[in-house]
Amino acid sequence: MSTRYTHVIWDFNGTIFDDIDLGIRCTNIMLKKRNLPIMPDREYYRSVMRFPIIDYYRSLGFDLEQEDYYTVLAPEWVALYMAGESSCAMMPHVMDTLEAIKAKGIPQIVLSASDREQLTYQLKRLGIDHYFEEILGLDNIFAKSKTGLAHAWMERNPGARVLCLGDTDHDGALADVMGADCLLYTGGHQSIERLSACHKPMIRDALEALSYL
Repeated sequence: MSTRYTHVIWDFNGTIFDDIDLGIRCTNIMLKKRNLPIMPDREYYRSVMRFPIIDYYRSLGFDLEQEDYYTVLAPEWVALYMAGESSCAMMPHVMDTLEAIKAKGIPQIVLSASDREQLTYQLKRLGIDHYFEEILGLDNIFAKSKTGLAHAWMERNPGARVLCLGDTDHDGALADVMGADCLLYTGGHQSIERLSACHKPMIRDALEALSYL
């Protein structure tokens, strides 16, 4: 067992799972349907992607007065996403990193703003669900925040020394709430410029996390 950390908590989308192009494609379908400008490439998407997700939608031009995020936009996006998610794979070297952390005897957890049933299904499809002692997701599809899940987990695990692995500024803020250390993966859903504002160490490959354990 590592003496530095008692647990490693992974984000899923953009950290474990490479669904960036799928997310862009789903959103662009919705934008085109509404005669709104589409996102031209990954770089643009990663520069505008933000939390809460409703603010991201608003920044792209969706009229949230005319179309409710919760009853119209989010369900539409999730339907498009789930129809295409089987085409996505894991980020590079995630499997090797999961195996190496397991070999060190450090419990691993997934903490995601995704719907828990959807998250569990995806982890099983990838064949990696057995690496995680807990799969923590929301009970809805709205991706509002995972802060509540983090608070509840910390209450159940007082004194835990946690390393969080994520790919967004939301993950950085979440680590602060938990009093945890955090590594931000630069190949995920947000730009390096946005991640830099978190003042957290950044990694370009999952395997780099091992040097921090």
